[in-house]
Amino acid sequence: MVHTDARFAVGVVGNVISGGLFLSPIPTFIQIWRKKDVEAFDPRPYLTTVLNCLFWCYYGLPFVNPNSILVVTINGIGLFIELIYLVIFFYYAAAKGRKRVATYFICELILFGALVAATMLAIPEHKMAMNRPLRAVVVGVICDFFNVLMYGSPLFNVRDVIKTKSVKYMPFTLLVANFLNGCCWTSYALIGKVDYFILISNGLGAIFGAFQLIVYARYYKTTPKDEDLSGKTTNEVQLCTNV
Repeated sequence: MVHTDARFAVGVVGNVISGGLFLSPIPTFIQIWRKKDVEAFDPRPYLTTVLNCLFWCYYGLPFVNPNSILVVTINGIGLFIELIYLVIFFYYAAAKGRKRVATYFICELILFGALVAATMLAIPEHKMAMNRPLRAVVVGVICDFFNVLMYGSPLFNVRDVIKTKSVKYMPFTLLVANFLNGCCWTSYALIGKVDYFILISNGLGAIFGAFQLIVYARYYKTTPKDEDLSGKTTNEVQLCTNV
């Protein structure tokens, strides 16, 4: 009972932090709305976050992985927010950009639908593996794959930071939220019965987040003072929800 209460409490905190991550691109989309133009912003981070949320929502359903309602709630909210971002992006994008968004989105829905159908039809609900439902194991591996990819994607900015000795493209609040999010969901996964799928990707996320904060601290003082450190740049990278 104590483990259940502690796990639920940590999960609620994780939901709040993950919610902050989902809301972090709002300044970017306010800028798009004001300028009526998507400029050089890349829709792929938002498209991949949509796919990630879809898979984690599926993973948390009772017939896949019981007692994971908090995983469903935050990723369901995140999915709704990300779809709003994509609608705004689609509305203000040029014809080429709209075609790109639509193509990616349709391909994601096809991929998601195919994997859901495959795991539902090919894996019996009560079949076990590793003392867990086999369906949860397979879907968990898929979720981890996409989660690790998105956790690692901001590391591409580290190369530019080291090259330019500037943290202009590393929004500090987002880095902190990402690190705390990884730590919180790692703790959630360790309380009670260990959930290795939430543990692996978020443990790596916490490590990636710590590394980015170290890089930020190292190059903060060498950043020209006239540079905007708010993260509102065309190279902004949105982090995923992490569960």
